[in-house]
Amino acid sequence: MRAVGAILISALVLSGATLPKRGPLPVPRPEAVQGEQPTPTPKPAPEGGRQAGDRGKVEPGRGLPPGWKDDVVRPEEAVVKIETEEPKAYASCLAALKEIGATFAETSRIDDGKGCGIDKPIKVESVLPGVALKPEGVMRCETALALARWTKETATPAAQTAFGTKTSVTALNQASTYVCRLRNNAATGKISEHARGNAVDIASFSLSDGKTIEIQPRDEDGTLTGAFQRTVTASACLYFKTVLDPGSDAAHENHLHLDVIERKNDYRYCR
Repeated sequence: MRAVGAILISALVLSGATLPKRGPLPVPRPEAVQGEQPTPTPKPAPEGGRQAGDRGKVEPGRGLPPGWKDDVVRPEEAVVKIETEEPKAYASCLAALKEIGATFAETSRIDDGKGCGIDKPIKVESVLPGVALKPEGVMRCETALALARWTKETATPAAQTAFGTKTSVTALNQASTYVCRLRNNAATGKISEHARGNAVDIASFSLSDGKTIEIQPRDEDGTLTGAFQRTVTASACLYFKTVLDPGSDAAHENHLHLDVIERKNDYRYCR
């Protein structure tokens, strides 16, 4: 083997060839050009401060409800602007409300500042023929249509089943429709859906037989009145996105809170 190695070296010397001093060097990586470096995409903030689907764009520090201060506003307390109604959807809603037999009138745009207002409000006198809203209330058309359909399709049949086939609902007695305030009339916190025309509070039902069914805690009420209230409460979640009854918290001991706030995937919150 040594002899073979010596022969190969001799051949290289005679031919004038030389061994390479070192192997090939790696090609250096090009320097990143200033301003063209990829920027990582930030992760979305977790939901929970604002409810998923809260309407409108956030404008922190503008139009704050009473009790809020510019220097202490947190993201979850930011006020939302009044959302503009989509013309075709609004026209379709008005047509459906007229077809179902509601009595209402379109009114001027409401902008009370502090994040409160309705782009295209309507004043509702009755939700169905013979079913008054007492007192008349101002709200968005979408809210009124949900109220009318719920009354026609579930509240009225439930009353007839519970109190007799000749019994009908003659009035929805409301405690609140549009009003500029925070949730639960609190001094701080999130703006109420009432302040956007999305909500109505029902305090009682008037029946054709002269009875008034007042909303109150009835989870343990074994009468037909208790069954009626639990039925209309449960069915309301088919029409509204939020339903709060006397069992939800102390602020709703004497009424049903119904609203049409938009949430992701059509999520419903019913308590």
